[in-house]
Amino acid sequence: MTIGKSTWAATAALIWVLVMGLGSYRAIAADAPHIVKADDPNNLKLAFVTNNASDFWKIASAGVHKYEKEAGVTVDIKIPTTGKTDEQNRILETLNSQGYNGIAVSVITPSDQVNALNRIARNTNLITFDSDCVKSKRILYIGTNNFVAGQTLGAQIVKLLPNGGKMAVFVGSLSTDNAAQRLGGIEDVIKGHNIEIVAKKEDGTDKAKARSNVEDVINAYSDLNLVTGLYSYNGPGIAKALESTGKKGKILAAVFDEEQGTLDGIRAGTIQCTCVQKPFMFGYLASKWMHDLAVQGDALKLPDGGVVDTGVDIIDASSVDEFQKHLAEMKAGG
Repeated sequence: MTIGKSTWAATAALIWVLVMGLGSYRAIAADAPHIVKADDPNNLKLAFVTNNASDFWKIASAGVHKYEKEAGVTVDIKIPTTGKTDEQNRILETLNSQGYNGIAVSVITPSDQVNALNRIARNTNLITFDSDCVKSKRILYIGTNNFVAGQTLGAQIVKLLPNGGKMAVFVGSLSTDNAAQRLGGIEDVIKGHNIEIVAKKEDGTDKAKARSNVEDVINAYSDLNLVTGLYSYNGPGIAKALESTGKKGKILAAVFDEEQGTLDGIRAGTIQCTCVQKPFMFGYLASKWMHDLAVQGDALKLPDGGVVDTGVDIIDASSVDEFQKHLAEMKAGG
């Protein structure tokens, strides 16, 4: 049988199409989330890794413990006491070497941790919470839409400063996605309202510096109207700084999260409002997703866009007591 040139050309074209199609399939598969089903679903190793040692994570831990009781699993909670990237990376590498079936992490510096996270994602089910790393190969993110949260707090700032004014922003690090997005949301809402951000101060999660930063800015700007804190411990630091400088009620405060010092500051009139996330749900849902991924593997349907948005609420003097009661109930239930 003799094969003509036209037949060879057609055959070659078919092979090319098949090869290119296979290549496209491989590219798609490579981009898909890497989900690892556990060999023994009754003997799982799961870990929940925070980004610092703030009291904020006590609430999230209560959510972890509630799921542990419901599902009969154990989730190891790991806390980087210094809040530094290298410490968190060491924790993650150790967990990776110990064969964990699922790791959930609040990423400290997303721009610097992509490679470290991708090494983890090759071996286990990696998810993020609170602070995402969208460039990594994490399977999903659980937590706040931080830009929307910033917009929510920004709307409160506009109400507090109806005639405009000067404000300052305080945070552990502006390089983290959650902080940058919160600030971006605030800036998006306050533009056009004659509100100027005159200072942005980072404290590296050092609580003493968080307070002294506020005092320094208050002393530097005699016409400052409002301060805002983007991390949970910034609220209590702001309250102490306003009280120590005699600026309570003269400089307003709008912050994030629900540390006790923040809630006490709202009751005392030192802080006007706080935008609270739902850290209890961070812990509960992160634990549940790690468990389900390890047991069900690829059969588990992932959320749209790979994101579980837990939402936010604004707490002020009118709602702080009811919120505190609800908070205590959640902790007790955990």
